[in-house]
Amino acid sequence: MDKATEDSSETNLKKTARIAIIGCAVLEDEVRHFLEAIDVVSSVYFLKQGLHDEPDRLRRELQEAIDKVEAEDIADVIALVYGFCSRGIEGVSTRRCQLVVARAHDCITLLLGSKEAYAEYVEKNPGTYWYSMGWNKSTTMPGPERHAKLKKQYEEKFDSDDAEYLLEMEEMWMKEYSRATHVDLGVGDGRTDQEYTKACADWLGWGFDAQKGDPTLLKDLLSGRWDDERFLLVGPGQTFKGSADERVIKPTACASCPLDKEPENKQKQ
Repeated sequence: MDKATEDSSETNLKKTARIAIIGCAVLEDEVRHFLEAIDVVSSVYFLKQGLHDEPDRLRRELQEAIDKVEAEDIADVIALVYGFCSRGIEGVSTRRCQLVVARAHDCITLLLGSKEAYAEYVEKNPGTYWYSMGWNKSTTMPGPERHAKLKKQYEEKFDSDDAEYLLEMEEMWMKEYSRATHVDLGVGDGRTDQEYTKACADWLGWGFDAQKGDPTLLKDLLSGRWDDERFLLVGPGQTFKGSADERVIKPTACASCPLDKEPENKQKQ
């Protein structure tokens, strides 16, 4: 498909398809900001941040949200504002709508603008821990505030020696990191978030970096400009599966998709 044809197909899609958004709350502010200039989205749902730590739960809650959108008949395509997220999107599927997701390992790719930008940065800067407006807002990030919070929790339950030991063990994973990088898309008070990130880095003894994000990937996901290089679109009876190459994800038939199940008989005979 040449570029003119591709652009035409994207324009037709934007004019005819109803798009529902299901996203992670860690990107809620950015999504709502960019949706102010996008008129093809029929509904928006956000799930709590942190579900990627429990992939099965993420998968279950995503499927419930997808089922809700389909039951309300408010969309033709459901765009997932997620990355692959610890395989949490594997197995989700639809009965009627199409599903689309960016080819991204996690939400940081959506902030940086491409999987290539993400791969290049982490290759040059191993040991990076990412901070952003959404992350800083939705959870207590590594730094003095988190340390003090955990210390208080442990000291309320254990004696001082045990509390100190448990705190040290809980924070062992931080030794794998050496840099705090703040990335933002120019939404909200980026300066305050950047200063907070630097303060955390200084306290942890990490290096600090600030990256200006690229909103193109996120905006195109929200507005229906879905080329195959950056996005994966699947139909009913299909789902997403991890790919061992640079494309991140691939389509696959879903043996347990809702499409293949008999309708549940809710009335007992």
